[in-house]
Amino acid sequence: MKRKDLIKRLEHAGFIFERHGGSHDVYVRGDEYETIPRHKEINERLARAILRRRGLS
Repeated sequence: MKRKDLIKRLEHAGFIFERHGGSHDVYVRGDEYETIPRHKEINERLARAILRRRGLS
């Protein structure tokens, strides 16, 4: 999955960009946070796991 597509889905669900990490970006929604790797293409299994964890699949 493309990184920008994953970020769009997270932002649509209410997550906002908080900060850059070493090799990840951190997005938050209330007290939940999600780290997204800074690669153009994100492994499908990882993208599905992130979306499933946040109830977005």
